[in-house]
Amino acid sequence: MDDDETAAADRKAQLDRAWIDGAPRHDRTIRLVAYDDAWPASYEREAARIRSILRERVVQLEHVGSTSVPGLSAKPQIDILLVVPDTANEDAYVPDMVAAGYRLTIREPDWYEHRLFKGPDTNINLHTFSPGAAEIDRMLAFRDRLRTHPEERAQYEATKRELAARTWAYVQDYADAKGQVVEEIIARALREPGLPA
Repeated sequence: MDDDETAAADRKAQLDRAWIDGAPRHDRTIRLVAYDDAWPASYEREAARIRSILRERVVQLEHVGSTSVPGLSAKPQIDILLVVPDTANEDAYVPDMVAAGYRLTIREPDWYEHRLFKGPDTNINLHTFSPGAAEIDRMLAFRDRLRTHPEERAQYEATKRELAARTWAYVQDYADAKGQVVEEIIARALREPGLPA
């Protein structure tokens, strides 16, 4: 096995550890679409459904990711941040979500006990964390920074468009490739007062 094959096998193994049924291959470019005014309503519909399922177990629920930033192009997929009392205690919330048609697709105990669900009928990524996970503030700071700093939104969009035109074995590879610009924007956001609640 040559170095490229070894690296590809290592990457697949890394992703497969997080994906419950193995990481799906993408092997194509990333489809970005213009901002859609319907995205906030799609989020609100999902949020209402999640609240009706989990009730008092919803500690926090937020629209995050590119579809939460007016004017920003995005993959047509609603990213949602859900905070529950303890993501590691799956018996306390996963069966109810599954019964309502959601699918638990990713389990990452080594990354803030992150869980990710896909929706029953709407293209979503439901990122689930416990209170205090550092990624909560980071996701909200990134969203809010892009909403209030058009020059940074333009920089991020240009990066996304350039990377989306490439062929990616896994969607996560595309997400990771955006990492440097994302981290720079988050760092600026976290240095300024007025962080999201």
